[in-house]
Amino acid sequence: MTTTVEVITPVLPPILDLGGTAVFALSGALLAARLNQTFVTCAFFALLTGVGGGSVRDALLGVPAFWIRDFWVLPVVLGASLVAWFIPRKWWEGRWLEWADALGLALFCALGTAKALAFDVAPLAAVVLGVITGCVGGIIRDVIAGVPSIIMRPELYVTAAALTAGSCAIMILLGVQQPVAMTVAAAAGFTLRGAAMIWSIELPAYSREA
Repeated sequence: MTTTVEVITPVLPPILDLGGTAVFALSGALLAARLNQTFVTCAFFALLTGVGGGSVRDALLGVPAFWIRDFWVLPVVLGASLVAWFIPRKWWEGRWLEWADALGLALFCALGTAKALAFDVAPLAAVVLGVITGCVGGIIRDVIAGVPSIIMRPELYVTAAALTAGSCAIMILLGVQQPVAMTVAAAAGFTLRGAAMIWSIELPAYSREA
């Protein structure tokens, strides 16, 4: 007698997945544009930043990378690249890159945590996967660009990611509907990251003498 095991794929709000991909891809393309790179480089940066964190998460979950089977992910990445390439650079002056990155961080952390929990990952591990989902794409972008990574600065970045992932996990485990939990958690993380950017809130750095 053969037993058939049905694998149930968690249902997550696709608009949040594509939205997070779009803003992270835009942040990658904007960085390449600031460095006066070609359109091909802009598109490559957009791809790495947009799908990097989610790809690492899915690899750890043992499932196909989310963008391989979703028709809309790559067009969204290409669209973000075109936006960054054709809109005049003066429109992006200031902290647009940082704000786009902050929004992508919040959306992807919430999404990564919810997806991990949907696959019955332990709560703390799900929080870690949420942080990985939100942070790794930006880390890859900065390393390839040769610029100091945000995680090497005392700004509240990983802390904002942890707030998003942790609050998302707690709300889902308490029975809050998944879309509501993800939205509230993403808003909380984005607010903390935004406050840190506006008021230069930083964690204390290690300074103990030997």
